[in-house]
Amino acid sequence: MPENRVLVLIPARMAATRLPGKPLLDIGGVPMIVHVLRRAEAAGIGRVAVATDTPDIAAAVRASGGEAVMTRADHPSGSDRIHEAMRLLDPEGTAEIVVNLQGDFPTISPDNIRDVLPPLDDPAVDIATLAAEIHTEEEALNPNVVKAVGSPIGGRRLRALYFTRATAPTGEGPRYHHIGLYAYRRAALERFVSLPPSPLEKQEKLEQLRALEAGMRIDVTIVDTVPRGVDTPADLETARRMLSPRSN
Repeated sequence: MPENRVLVLIPARMAATRLPGKPLLDIGGVPMIVHVLRRAEAAGIGRVAVATDTPDIAAAVRASGGEAVMTRADHPSGSDRIHEAMRLLDPEGTAEIVVNLQGDFPTISPDNIRDVLPPLDDPAVDIATLAAEIHTEEEALNPNVVKAVGSPIGGRRLRALYFTRATAPTGEGPRYHHIGLYAYRRAALERFVSLPPSPLEKQEKLEQLRALEAGMRIDVTIVDTVPRGVDTPADLETARRMLSPRSN
């Protein structure tokens, strides 16, 4: 795949209530956002940049040799932020696919970042994302774990029918933990950010439902593990242990 076909964008802002200044928190002597940047670069799928409204984040990224783009401070979501960044970085429209990688996934594997792209080989797919099978009742019952509900379409692939915080689907069979990494066709991202928040999106507080309610197709690659997001002090300590030199 030509490198200029894919643009990987990492939205980052400082306003996190449980972990203030989250993108710049130290993990093994490196800011968390730089760990995510390095994972994205190691995936080798295209140009990588951090989209932020905070000069300190941009400075940390640039000090590490990465690319940062300044965006407006009033974006309601990371999707809106990466849309502005896409237009700033690629006004000619060279990039056909835009990957939205959360800035609080410092332990995500480069393989998983690559795994989000294959569903877009099908021209009928608008958006691609990831999920991993749930293996514990605690995870299945946890409303903070978003479940991807979909129809198997061969191999390790689902066509998404719904996303929910509830324990779903019911009955015997696998359930899947949704992973918030997305690859959009450029036109799909343009359309998505132009749509108003949808009823189910507002009820479940899940932005991806806006796309499904608008009739957009989301396909899901099934991967083996869920990358650890960093939302709490305990998550941060876990990431520090995982990324310490002694654990590598």
